[in-house]
Amino acid sequence: MAKIQFDVYQEVTDAILAEIEKGTPPWRQPWSGGAVAALPQKWNGEDYSGINVILLWATAATRGFASSRWMTFRQAKELGGMIRKGSKSSTSIKYGTFERENAETGLHEQVPFARAYRVFNADQIEGLPEEYYIQPEPGRTFDTETDARLDSWLMSRGADIRSSDEPSAYYHMKLDQIHLPRVEHFYSPSGYYATALHELMHWTGHHTRLARLDEAGEVKGRRDYAFEELVAEIGACMASVTLGIAPDFSQSAAYVESWAKVLKQDKRAIFRAAAQAQAAADFVRPEEAENAVEEAEAA
Repeated sequence: MAKIQFDVYQEVTDAILAEIEKGTPPWRQPWSGGAVAALPQKWNGEDYSGINVILLWATAATRGFASSRWMTFRQAKELGGMIRKGSKSSTSIKYGTFERENAETGLHEQVPFARAYRVFNADQIEGLPEEYYIQPEPGRTFDTETDARLDSWLMSRGADIRSSDEPSAYYHMKLDQIHLPRVEHFYSPSGYYATALHELMHWTGHHTRLARLDEAGEVKGRRDYAFEELVAEIGACMASVTLGIAPDFSQSAAYVESWAKVLKQDKRAIFRAAAQAQAAADFVRPEEAENAVEEAEAA
């Protein structure tokens, strides 16, 4: 009898994908303000469904679109709109069936097909009727209070962390700065620290630190934004535990759900991501920083 080879990489990756594909709650922005969450809609107000929801949601989040309306170049023109110069289109998928005769049986059958369409968000189009544009929701404030111990730890890592009324969180590689919404705009302290740690993990990837990012801000060794997000979210969970903060794993799973494709394409990706995430989490612990750099270079 032939011996069945056990592939640990595939086994672990399949287990993680199975959890993701069970269905997770949608990612919830932990602060108020910004675009109002809504299902992506076609030019005529009809909701998109299936994979188009994920595709267009992810695109809107990445590119900062507030409107939920999407349309083709021709549809925009028919509505009196004009695509802004330099705007890049996004992909939507149309599913359908067509009828053909089966060569063997002579019977007619329905054959499914999928076709890609290029669409633009209403925010990329000038001259549309007013209802196609959605104004961002103003930020609300809450009685959210932070922990002095955690604040002291966070500010002592060496990162340039700034806050403003801008309702977005990000790491700006060229300025080497982390931006967070003000604490009072977060619904809870845990949401604030989870967001701060995620961006801090990106900060560790700067080319002068663990060098996951090159000087242009690209992921070093692979130009895959999804992989870097995976590293940052796993690292944030690891750092949370060391600080005594209970990470919200369901939200982490929701956050990386759209990056499942990375894991499907490369069974070793989760191992590399976990190793680099550990190095990032260790880097923000001063006593571990030197070892973290060496381990990252070896990974």
